[in-house]
Parts: sequence; structure tokens; C-alpha cells
Amino acid sequence: MKKTGLMLFMLICMFAFPGLGHAAGSTNIYLDGKALNLPKNGEVQNVNGNIMIPIRVVVEELGFNVNWEKVTRTVTIKQADTTLKLVVGEKTATVNGNKMNLLVAPILKSDTTLVPLRFIGEQFGLTVHWDNAAKTAYLVTPGDNNSGGDVDPGNGGTTEPTPPTTPPVTDENLASIGGISFSDNKLMIATDKNVTPNIFKISGPERIVIDIPKTKFADTFSNILDSDKNGYLDVEGYPAVSKIRYSLYSNSPSTIRFVIDLNQAQNYKLTNDNDGLVIIDLNSDSTSSGRKLVVIDAGHGGSDPGAISVTKKKEKDFNLAVTLKVEQLLKKETQFDYVLTRSGDTYPSLKDRVKIAEDMNADIFISIHANAGSATASGVETYYTRKESLALANVMHKYLVASSGLTDRKVRTKSLHVTRETTMPAVLLECGYLSNPKDDAILFTESFQNNVAEGIVKGIKEYLGIQ
Repeated sequence: MKKTGLMLFMLICMFAFPGLGHAAGSTNIYLDGKALNLPKNGEVQNVNGNIMIPIRVVVEELGFNVNWEKVTRTVTIKQADTTLKLVVGEKTATVNGNKMNLLVAPILKSDTTLVPLRFIGEQFGLTVHWDNAAKTAYLVTPGDNNSGGDVDPGNGGTTEPTPPTTPPVTDENLASIGGISFSDNKLMIATDKNVTPNIFKISGPERIVIDIPKTKFADTFSNILDSDKNGYLDVEGYPAVSKIRYSLYSNSPSTIRFVIDLNQAQNYKLTNDNDGLVIIDLNSDSTSSGRKLVVIDAGHGGSDPGAISVTKKKEKDFNLAVTLKVEQLLKKETQFDYVLTRSGDTYPSLKDRVKIAEDMNADIFISIHANAGSATASGVETYYTRKESLALANVMHKYLVASSGLTDRKVRTKSLHVTRETTMPAVLLECGYLSNPKDDAILFTESFQNNVAEGIVKGIKEYLGIQ
């Protein structure tokens, strides 16, 4: 079982719980569905926001050897060829002599040593879950199928579904998480293979947790993950949501975890049709609002930079900057809804972008780009493929010319994937030439991007007949 201090530190950081240094009321620990007998001083403790449980109770139940050295206040645990040492009061542990840092040091309660819940889960290969309402820790050993009961993840519950027994998964067989986006109060996760998410809610603070086993981050995430393979999306304009976090939660099996940090309790609807798109809808009313829906697509992203400007700037950054400015304006509109195909530096495939629009039954699709060509080429163009998109193209191009102030290079037809494969009116906007020094000098200015964003919104409203 390969374990690293880095992963341990990440996992402990990810699961914080409220409270400071107090017993979590009448507490329980279940291992594979069996209630463990807790010693008199072995109640689960909440220390600086971390759930602490008695380590001897769990590891002895698992059949490991445990030794307590009173003088040095050291706990030694041996499992096959692994030796783990913990020292009360110290935030450094060792595994086979290799040091690792802990967020919270082990504590001694009378004669019982307490350690972070997530530490036990990671070091001994257990799936762990803390039910704050029931003050109960659930631990499941790999491959166990008999403990715990099924639970409706949308309504909370005291037990967590037990993961099925699965053979080892090689890296090449893992599904890749290729992109994430949050808009219209929905978290959308793009994958390249069928996946089976495990989703549940946690209180104190309120969170929705989505674990997707047998997955890995696609290469497009390499420049937005930190060294511990953590990343996040800041969320603005949605009162119930403060942030979206994601990380490599486990190596066995490789599992990507998404956490929706909430400002209040929130229901959700999970949609997973095994078609490469997982949607967690936080709208309390899952029925259609009856409003028109617009999809805004920031071209390229992640490992695909798009065109490179004469000053070495990347098209993907321009596309996203304008898209986010469009989003800020769309948040003020109440007569229609919108969805972004990406809201960060990730790369949904062209197929993913089309699929988002199709699955959401969008009314129009607008892809935002910047162009490249000869050093003398300058101006804006609007592309469409299907004749049903011509009216949208004419309206959007009129506002693109006016808002950019650049040369009008006309509406053009071209067979582009996102405008060809979509079934709703769809256009691709080329907002200027990165290969032209004069265009490049203004494309990355706030004033130009704000003007273009305003023009795009005006074009959307005119096409939809909204004043």
C-alpha cells in the first residue's frame, strides 16, 4: 500500500469539522457495519476542527499489532511490512522511517491515544465518513460489501453507501476528468469514460461531496493543480455556494473528489447518463424555468493555448477573460439563463462543449475566440455552419463590429465542430487578430474586453427579443 506524507496532509486538510477540543456528544464508530466498543475515555473528539478517534480500538479490530511506549509517548503500529510511529503532541509521524507532517498532533486522553479520522483512513486503506448529525464515524475496509445501508444521497442519512469490490485499476484504464464548470447553479464535470459518482452531504459547515472513483486528472489540469494535486473554482453570484474544491482524494482506487462549499443547506439533483458529463444541479426546483438558455463557450483552454500573439500571449486567456466578463453581465439578466462550458483554465473537448449545449437543451451557442493569420490581417469575423445559425450570426456580428471598433471582415460560413455538431443556432466569434501588432495591443486591455463583452450580451438580447 503506497502512502505518502503529502497525500496524508492533503486529505487531513480537506476534511475540517467545526468545534474546538470537545467530545462530539455521544459518539460511535462503525467498522464494516460493526459497532466498536469505545473505552471510557475514547469518545470521538473534535480538536481544532478535526475529528479525532481512538486509534487502538480500530487497528486492533483490524488485527494489527499496537505498542504503547509510555516514556516516549509513542504509539507503534505494525502491519505486514509497514511500521507506523506516532508521538503524542508531535505533528510529525513516520512510516517505515519516512517522516510525514500532520495537521493535528495525536492527543492523549487518559490512557487512550486519539488521531485524526482521515489519518486512519489513508494509512490503513479504509473508506471513512463522518456523520456530524449522528456523531458517528463509519469505516469500511477495502472490498467489504456487507456493511452500512444504501442511502438517498439527496436527503442525508447516517450511513454511506459501501463501495463495491473492484479489481486493481491500472492508470491507462482510469477515466480522465477533462474539464469542470459552474454556472446556472450547476456543477458540470466532463469525463472521457463512464463513471459512477458517490455523492453525499456533510453538515458543519455545509458541503456537498462528490467522489468519482477510477478517475484521474487529465493533462489539462497540470497547470492549475498545486503540488498536492488540489485546485479550486471561486464562485460568485450564487448565494448558496462559496467555492468548488477538487483534489486527488485517494490512490486506492484513484479517486477525484469535488467539494461544493455551501453557505447554507442545499438540495441537489445528480444527472449521470454515462455519456461523459456529470451534472450536479443545485436549483431547488429541477423543472425548467421556461426561460431561454444561452451557452457561452470560451475556446481552447488547459493544455491547448490556442493562437499565440506577437507578444507571446495566449488566445485561451483572452477567450476566458471575455467569457467571464460576459458572465458578470449575464448575472444581471433575469429573462434568460446561461451556462459556461468552462469557467477556468481547463479543456473540455470539442465534443464535451457540444454535449453540454445539447444536454442542457440550449437555445443558442456562442463560442468566443481570437484569430491568427498574417501580420497584416486585422479585424473581426463571425462564423456559422448551418443555415439555421445565419440569423444569429448576423445579429452577433453587428454588435461585435460596433463594440470592438476593428475592421469588419464579415460573416462567414465554415465547417467548425462546435457550430456544425450543435443543433441549436451556433456561432463562433473571432474578436481580433493576435498575429497583428495593432490588434494584439488592444485585445488584452480591460476596456476592449469590457466593450466586446457588452456587445455580445446586447447581441444575445436582440436575438432573443429581450429589451
